[in-house]
Amino acid sequence: MASTAAAGNGSGSILPTHTTAPPYRTHKDADLETTARRTRRRRCLCCCLLVTLVVLLLLAITLLVLFLTVLRVRDPTTHLVSTRLIGLSPRLSFPAMSLQLNVTLLITVAVHNPNPASFTYATGGHTDLTYRGAHVGDADIDPGRIPSRGDGNVTMALTLQADRFAGDLTQLVGDVMAGSVALDASTRIPGRVAILGVFKRHAVAYSDCHLVLGVTEMGVRSQQCSDRTKL
Repeated sequence: MASTAAAGNGSGSILPTHTTAPPYRTHKDADLETTARRTRRRRCLCCCLLVTLVVLLLLAITLLVLFLTVLRVRDPTTHLVSTRLIGLSPRLSFPAMSLQLNVTLLITVAVHNPNPASFTYATGGHTDLTYRGAHVGDADIDPGRIPSRGDGNVTMALTLQADRFAGDLTQLVGDVMAGSVALDASTRIPGRVAILGVFKRHAVAYSDCHLVLGVTEMGVRSQQCSDRTKL
């Protein structure tokens, strides 16, 4: 009896154990999860694409506004400030035994830049001078810089070749006797513009001037210039 009771008490102390089986997933559930994941990914891609398009549109509008306002190039204006004789160089050529005379003038031109971009030019600027269609002189322009919305001076040493006037000597004598000589000057200055200190572009400044030189005062009596800038 005692052994039986003890056995009964021993069997009562053992607790039954239960194992919970994992939920069974069908192929339909897997397909639904895959479809949901693809839908979320597609929505993310659409949102990214939409944000990118909006940013590009805003950037295009900003660049258009800058181009129409800040980046639009306005033509500069020039004015001849002074002309000074700095050299005479007679030269005797053989075997024709003809005397040639070169006259060098130091010319200073004031330039007004109305653009919000500075203009810097190194070497390469050049001026051609013509008298009644004949080339009679040229000049190389010293490097310099014109500030944005400011003024600057362009200095050049212009060499007149007196023998080039020989073709229209009669007309030249008549102009001198009349007291004035008309000349045409064409200038080309390549350089770079710096817009807001960030955007830098290559630019070429052009100037075509009709000058009337007074013989008695040895200076410019009148001038008419057409200036333009090409990017």
